[in-house]
Amino acid sequence: MAKYTVAVAGATGYAGGEALRILAAHPNFEVTCVAGHSSVGDKLGKHMPHIPQLADLVVEDTTPEVLNGHDVIILALPHGASGALASKLDANAVVVDLGADHRLEERSAWDEFYGGDFYEHWTYGMPELITGTSADGSYVRQREALPGSKRIAGPGCNVTATTLALQPAWPGPDRAERHRGRSGGRLLRCRKNLKRTNLLAAEAFGSALPYSVGGTHRHIPEILQNFAHAAGKQASAAEGFTLGFTPILVPMARGILASVSARLTDKALGMSDAEIRQVWLDAYAGQDFMVVLPEGVMPATANIIGSNAAHIQVAVDHNAGRLLAFAAIDNLNRGTAGQAVQSLNVALGLPEDAGLTKIGVAP
Repeated sequence: MAKYTVAVAGATGYAGGEALRILAAHPNFEVTCVAGHSSVGDKLGKHMPHIPQLADLVVEDTTPEVLNGHDVIILALPHGASGALASKLDANAVVVDLGADHRLEERSAWDEFYGGDFYEHWTYGMPELITGTSADGSYVRQREALPGSKRIAGPGCNVTATTLALQPAWPGPDRAERHRGRSGGRLLRCRKNLKRTNLLAAEAFGSALPYSVGGTHRHIPEILQNFAHAAGKQASAAEGFTLGFTPILVPMARGILASVSARLTDKALGMSDAEIRQVWLDAYAGQDFMVVLPEGVMPATANIIGSNAAHIQVAVDHNAGRLLAFAAIDNLNRGTAGQAVQSLNVALGLPEDAGLTKIGVAP
């Protein structure tokens, strides 16, 4: 059985910790290095007591010298940090960036929503992303671009939920005409940064709070980029799509529920609910981590916690003339570390589901 050594930078953060939790039980990966910043010199068990297999690893400084020499390097760092580090990493290692530095293809989008140095786009790590349709009408997916890739950009968690909810509406000229229109998303999620206004327990419990309102959230250009690709277009075509996106912070440790709506064209209004639902069933047929729920069953975040699954539903509001699509994911697993491991599996020729599960831990 193939075995690969793994170094994880940002190991004591939420994303890095989730990557370690998954890797600790993966049959093909062995974590041999953990790196951090303020935690340097500590044993990992001090920060990640829920992963006893790795408790005795000592957190090292996040430098190229520490990270190089491993088969796989996972960067769970703030945006800007991984881009500056990546050029110094071993060209033969498979590097996965869980941050934003290598997701966007257009410099203009980066400049508008992030700013600072723009880094080259890496192979996008969302295997189920639809990137168009082939001549025979079958779906083309991002999975096909991953085998052998040495540099992988992990998608944003909000991006993952919104993309998976709505992307079946876009591929091919026929389907695109059925559902094309302005879309909006509302997401429930957790964050780590401590801000008294919304994250202390006394401020957050029993409350919901919108943030990054008015089209300012940094995941917007990435969502539009995905929709452009789902329609079989280049990232530059994202300017032709519109998105109203308002994330909502709620007091739960994990989970995103995306509620997305899109205007139905006259052609789509003539379709039955069953015909529209079939588009989603066809789009996710054979995609093991994508679960289109039975008709009328709505996704719930409690059902996907701890898993790499996405629970998806679609409905139609005939009075409003709008399509309603929903996706529930675990933002740290499917939205970050689980999806990264899934992409690593594909890149290295391993079983795509190795070390992963679509079974949640409800209740």
